[in-house]
Amino acid sequence: MNWTLEVVIVPVSDVDRARAFYENGLGFKVDHDTRMEATRRVVQLTPPGSGCSIVIGSGMTKMEPGSLQGLQLVVNDLRAAHAQLVERGVEVSSIQFIGRASLPRAATEDDALNFSGFVFFKDPDGNSWTVQQIDARP
Repeated sequence: MNWTLEVVIVPVSDVDRARAFYENGLGFKVDHDTRMEATRRVVQLTPPGSGCSIVIGSGMTKMEPGSLQGLQLVVNDLRAAHAQLVERGVEVSSIQFIGRASLPRAATEDDALNFSGFVFFKDPDGNSWTVQQIDARP
């Protein structure tokens, strides 16, 4: 039996601002934006190529906006992903190299980033995200 993770709720304070960030800043596809009643709105967005979506909205969770930490996206080309985030206006860290025997440091052009390359950013509410490069799995 497969157990698949399909949706993660991300707590936000301003649904329209968060939708614009995830849709325009990160390029997530809006699957639906539904108002259920005056105080309840559900917006589901999916990262390109992902089988798991995020849901933002109002009246959905007791988590405080900005309290979700450590969400992780995986890409096969971190340098291209970093450039895309910068181009879209996302405040993102420089590319970091975190090797098995090394502390995090700025990546160089010579670093093989598979499994060891990361960038970090936060959404407008402070929910934190990591992007890791995995271009080949063992």
